[in-house]
Amino acid sequence: MNNPVYDTLFAPHAGKETPFLYLPDGATLTHRDFIRRAAQLAHALRGCDVQTGDRVAVQVEKSTDMLALYAACAQAGAVFLPLNTAYTARELGYFVSDSGAALLVGDPARAEELQVVADEAGARFMTLHSGGGSLSDAADGQPDHFETTAREVGDLAALLYTSGTTGRSKGAMLSHGNLISNAATLTDLWQFTEADVLLHALPIFHTHGLFVATNVMLMSGGAMVFMPRLDIDQLIDWMPRATAMMGVPTFYTRLLEDARFDRACAANMRLFISGSAPLLAQTHVAFEERTGHRILERYGMTETNMNTSNPYEGERRAGTVGLPLPDVELRIADAEGTELPRGETGVVEVRGPNVFSGYWNMPEKTAEELRGDGFFITGDLGVQDTAGYVTIVGRGKDLIISGGYNIYPKELEQILDAQPDVLESAVIGIPHDDLGEVPLAVLVPEAGQQIDLTVIEAAMTEALARFKQPRAYRLVEALPRNTMGKVQKVALREAFKRG
Repeated sequence: MNNPVYDTLFAPHAGKETPFLYLPDGATLTHRDFIRRAAQLAHALRGCDVQTGDRVAVQVEKSTDMLALYAACAQAGAVFLPLNTAYTARELGYFVSDSGAALLVGDPARAEELQVVADEAGARFMTLHSGGGSLSDAADGQPDHFETTAREVGDLAALLYTSGTTGRSKGAMLSHGNLISNAATLTDLWQFTEADVLLHALPIFHTHGLFVATNVMLMSGGAMVFMPRLDIDQLIDWMPRATAMMGVPTFYTRLLEDARFDRACAANMRLFISGSAPLLAQTHVAFEERTGHRILERYGMTETNMNTSNPYEGERRAGTVGLPLPDVELRIADAEGTELPRGETGVVEVRGPNVFSGYWNMPEKTAEELRGDGFFITGDLGVQDTAGYVTIVGRGKDLIISGGYNIYPKELEQILDAQPDVLESAVIGIPHDDLGEVPLAVLVPEAGQQIDLTVIEAAMTEALARFKQPRAYRLVEALPRNTMGKVQKVALREAFKRG
């Protein structure tokens, strides 16, 4: 195989006139035209002196050219580095610098500040869409055929950053083999074919929307209704013409709030999949009562893509994330990695062709989280029953998942602790009906001082993406601690669980 990702996911569609992307404005992009556009963008990358193995950092809104840029990077042998569109310039600077990206691609509206980010990191900057000089403009008029760059199964295909509790983000290195193995497994397991039409309202800077949803549809040859963002009106309008949907729990709670979403609306659908955050049991029940469909819940993460899934045919157990994928080994282990008996709670560890090769430029961190026998320590706490179904019962490292996005409290706490009159802080996740959970900041003022929350809020707005910012602040005299001096976040969650 010359180039595993490109040859498996993209090349088979080069001559197909079948629909690939249905767009909200009524336009349709065929598989063939998408592949041709990717080739033009691959030429544009070469024109920017992007060479084999170079990292291409991309922070742009969801669009057909943004998706085609993923294909172009694969074909040109570059490493695709998608970044959350909500990241501030401060946050972005770390990713571009740490990755050593050769090129930063951004939106025209932020061109001035992103040019500074690129300059400081020693990268070239280009917008994707603009009136002139953009990467899209450079691609226009280029040949619609590009000689695919040879790559091996173990070569790096993508770099996805996942924040650490120390505040320093880690770049998970995903190989060609990681991406195509998981896509093949999921396509078969969920029985996707070229007859499927997927409702795609997920972002494509995230593994869920890009390496699960998009790769599965490319592998199967099906089509996607390619929505810029979650829009309930569009979902309901397109649903009678679609067959499947992948979403985070928020998608399902918001659909259930709309009286138009009923059994008739979902009659043509064969599969609803949920992931990126736990789905509440009551949502499972309400959804099945409303539509007759039982949501299929699965479990994955940035470093591994998908690890488990409830079955397509068979019992889908609410509250569980299903069974290990056919090519994934999963064990519930103690701190030393010794497998625990079924029914006991421990750390979820996984091994398989989906598991990443390590963290970019962090050999020590890689050694900490990838065991010598190949098992990855997820940090999630889980239990596996006698039938093999896995239930995630907690998360190590105090991770907060809000609307499908990961929020790491330490990153927020470091900023809060540096603010005027703040002695110390603790950030916890509290329940939220729509987003699953949201961050709440608990602040301790310095002796004799008063904290000005308007100053705090302004600092958080400047430093962090909106989804990371605390939804509320609470002032306390002291943080609860154990005898060793460690802050007891369990006690804080209990105290503030009702917001």
